[in-house]
Amino acid sequence: MTSPLAGTWTLLRFALRRDRVLIPVWVTVNALMVLSMPNTLKTLYGTPAQRAGLLHQMATNTSLRALVGPVFGDSLGALTAWRVGVYAAALAAVMSLLVVVRHTRDEEESGRQELVSSGMVGRRAPLTAALLAAAVADAALCVLIVAGLAGQGAAGALAFGLGVAGTGMVFAATAAIAAQLTESARLTRGLTAAVLGAAFVLRAAGDSATNDGSSVLTWLSPLGWLENVRAFAAERWWVPALFAAAVALQGWVAYELAGRRDIGMSFLPTRPGPAHGRLGTAGALAWRLQRGSVLGWSTGFFVAGVVYGGMTDGAARLVGDNARAREIFQRMGGHSGLTDAFLAAMIGMLGLVAALYVVSSVLRLSGEETSGRAEPVLAAAVGRLRWAAGHLLISFGGSALIMLLAGLGFAVGYGRRIGPVLGACLLQVAAVWVIGAVAVLLLGVLPQGAVAAWGVAGAVLLIGWIGPALNVPRAVLDLSPFGHLPKLPGGGMEWGPVLVLLGLAVALVVAGLAGLRRRDLAG
Repeated sequence: MTSPLAGTWTLLRFALRRDRVLIPVWVTVNALMVLSMPNTLKTLYGTPAQRAGLLHQMATNTSLRALVGPVFGDSLGALTAWRVGVYAAALAAVMSLLVVVRHTRDEEESGRQELVSSGMVGRRAPLTAALLAAAVADAALCVLIVAGLAGQGAAGALAFGLGVAGTGMVFAATAAIAAQLTESARLTRGLTAAVLGAAFVLRAAGDSATNDGSSVLTWLSPLGWLENVRAFAAERWWVPALFAAAVALQGWVAYELAGRRDIGMSFLPTRPGPAHGRLGTAGALAWRLQRGSVLGWSTGFFVAGVVYGGMTDGAARLVGDNARAREIFQRMGGHSGLTDAFLAAMIGMLGLVAALYVVSSVLRLSGEETSGRAEPVLAAAVGRLRWAAGHLLISFGGSALIMLLAGLGFAVGYGRRIGPVLGACLLQVAAVWVIGAVAVLLLGVLPQGAVAAWGVAGAVLLIGWIGPALNVPRAVLDLSPFGHLPKLPGGGMEWGPVLVLLGLAVALVVAGLAGLRRRDLAG
């Protein structure tokens, strides 16, 4: 009788080989974001008086506390854990859920898992290998964080690294459960992402109510556990046990569920469509496949706009007369008034995140192709360009929609200068479309390397996120299409760069579609 874990190590090696681009990109971007922060904070808050002022502002500024959490100490290590802890943990969670879903439900949905399981492979080996792959990624991130922050205090660095990696593994285990419940990898990712979003909301609500992380709502969220580790500020070493317990409990549930279903099946089967459906075109099918993603991103961007808009005045007060902080906001948002610079910087950050949406949406074409679902569609009276155009309309139109909703969210949260803020949000679409067009080009010309579009989006995110804080040369910032956009609101409008970016996006899409039309479909 085959052991339930037979073949685990072979599957793990195969998973790590498949993710030799995905995991290093996510780990590197996340680690660089964390490790760049101490030097940045040293220039921002170099004196005890400045740090004391920051602690006082955070104790009274509920909107900023909801965004980044409370601060528990005035050392550079404690300020680093405060400033990037929530976001580093969220990125680790996203990385982990993507890895687990890719090697569980994605494999079953494509039919590859049935072929693999026909050999000497145990029933629980695929799930175990997927969780171990996520553990390897989170462990690598933990090692980089601990090594990079050890100079701020070895104990604090270890506590912070364990907290970030622990958060990632909690959501890896959540994804493992979701993979048993749903038949679709898309639904699995969406369900796990919804749990992550709920965790962020719970933490934000709890932190806005208290300034010491003691709220019950904060403790209900794994992101809240991370801040309650209190790295670099009298570490609570019992808190990491919560991560271990959550991973163990969820892992046990996932293993039990996996043992009670057949390959390809789920406990929440997909609801069949109507007998006489309305999917008469390739575009209608694309909308049916991607509407959940568009709805989720749209809701998230509207809420983010409301939150960022509501904290605009508070952020201006927090910066105060800190010349270095003002300089960073001006590098991100332009040399205008501080409020306008902050608005422009936050709108730019949402534009960077929208680039992740457009890449994921464009690569849905790759998923349809490699899974074999595209062939029946193309076997009918549907050409490749019509099939691709249906998905690309959702990709590029959806990115414009979510930025429009972000602008409406800013209008609700900030309540002033609605027109300029909406225009600034829509302006980001030109750069977002360039990133999406790169994904189209890779998909059409180099389908095996289409996943590299994530690397492009990650590099752009890294440049836009930490480049201004590190005072990198302008030539580096200009590598990102976002670096060429006018800094609105507050700055002067320049149509030349915007039109160039739109023209570049059109050219890349045309080249990608030409390649897609000529090449063979992937198996």
